[in-house]
Amino acid sequence: MTSKTLTDLYTYFDSLLDQDASADTLFASSYVRGFIAVEAVGFGDDEQLLSPTLYQQVSAKMTAVKSELSPQDQMIIADFWQQLADYFNSKER
Repeated sequence: MTSKTLTDLYTYFDSLLDQDASADTLFASSYVRGFIAVEAVGFGDDEQLLSPTLYQQVSAKMTAVKSELSPQDQMIIADFWQQLADYFNSKER
């Protein structure tokens, strides 16, 4: 897997609409995208490579505010976020 940029991830989020993703997936992608956008500002522009450090910072921010979500929504977000881990941990090959 090659390294991914923030633009690649945003393109993936946008493609979910074309794929007729479930309402839960669209909710989770929008929620997560907001946190990524806020945290990524400190790392560079949209062409920055996704990194484990960015993943950890976004995780910490989402954990800090998870009480604002229902338990069901917490599970939906957590499952979606875990699926994105490979985007942040990939290396150039």
